[in-house]
Amino acid sequence: MENLVLQAIEAVAHDSYAGKLTFGDVVDSLMEVGVESYFADYRTGNTSYYLADGSVHVVALGKKDHAIPNAFDDPALVAAIRGAQCDEVRYPEFIRLSMAAGCVGYIVWMVGRHVSYFGRAGEVHVEHFPQIE
Repeated sequence: MENLVLQAIEAVAHDSYAGKLTFGDVVDSLMEVGVESYFADYRTGNTSYYLADGSVHVVALGKKDHAIPNAFDDPALVAAIRGAQCDEVRYPEFIRLSMAAGCVGYIVWMVGRHVSYFGRAGEVHVEHFPQIE
């Protein structure tokens, strides 16, 4: 994996974690450097980026001290997602809200244009990217 790609992934990860980017900005920037999907694992504080060439880059941004309840609250998760989609919620707040809804992590599938969110007992909420008009 070339150094410029790694630098781009790291910059997007840090800027997103700092609340500087919208979800659309993150997806667009990562697709430009060849990322096909990424997995954010709230329990480890790591995000793994999977590239089209088969390589993987892991960014460790640290665990948040927010508790993740056992129950998966789909309506609360959807509310957090909608807030992010209309840019009322940026990533730091999204992490807090989605963890409070029982989400332990998620996978963004760029090519498939959807995100799979996971609960502690294997629950899955699939959210398709909004249609661009």
